Amino acid sequence: MADTSAGDRLRGRVAVVAGATRGAGRGIAAALGEAGATVVCTGRSSRGGNIAIRSDYDRGETIEETAEMVSGLGGAGVAIQVDHLDPDQVRRLADRLRADHGHIDILVNDIWGAEQLKGPPPTWNTPIWEHDLDTGLRILRLAIDTHLITSHHLLPLLVDRPGGLLVEITDGTTSFNADNYRISVYYDLAKVAVNRLAFSQGHELAERGGTAIAVTPGWLRSEMMLDAFGVTESTWRNALDGSVDGHPQAPPGFAGSESPRYVGRSIAALAADPDRGRWNQGSVTAGELAREYGVTDLDGTRPDSWSDE
Repeated sequence: MADTSAGDRLRGRVAVVAGATRGAGRGIAAALGEAGATVVCTGRSSRGGNIAIRSDYDRGETIEETAEMVSGLGGAGVAIQVDHLDPDQVRRLADRLRADHGHIDILVNDIWGAEQLKGPPPTWNTPIWEHDLDTGLRILRLAIDTHLITSHHLLPLLVDRPGGLLVEITDGTTSFNADNYRISVYYDLAKVAVNRLAFSQGHELAERGGTAIAVTPGWLRSEMMLDAFGVTESTWRNALDGSVDGHPQAPPGFAGSESPRYVGRSIAALAADPDRGRWNQGSVTAGELAREYGVTDLDGTRPDSWSDE
């Protein structure tokens, strides 16, 4: 369901969603499209792009699908295949953006790609001396280096005039992650670091009239999560009632989960707020933004699974 209240409030704005193939990135791109933005959707998974640029996931979602979704919701979607670990590819992306648009208004750093590397729950809490070092360092490269490389090359296009918005997507707020160990040393460090990136980049953006904020979704009904429980977005509640086709039953907390569009709608509302600078250097949940701006998820609810933490 499209957000009919979004209207054209971001018409004429250019957004880049880095990591828009699936999950939160796709939801954010779609919601920016609902609000009329031009959304450049980047990622490694492409329908007809360079096969040498491969995602760590063997999945069917593509950046082209996301761009088509953006256009179908009222925005203008553009798909550009990029490996955000490769500085040369990101530099070429910046060159293309400069040539095609001259400026960007919104940059969303949602690059991750380490969902499988973090391992299933039985492997969590593995101490650093037993954790595979190469896997751990790969997690950090995918979660942190990609964000640094992307900001380095794209922020010049955002700070050339006041009003730019940088959104860092992570898992857990600054306050929650400060007091809670997260899965492994590597995952823990990655998620803390991305929150800090919003703080430090916000310090640098402020003098240019820009805003940086870290946003964490709640329990996200990503494509991978839905597959794990054997359901779809339209049937996700069935996972609460029992095992679906041999898949595990979802725990009770899944009842408070949210679609990827929810965090997207929260960010779209933030981007449309002329007073968004008040959020600079902050760390918030999608639910907090939703309450502030009065937006809802696809089903009209306003979940916040972090509220019980």
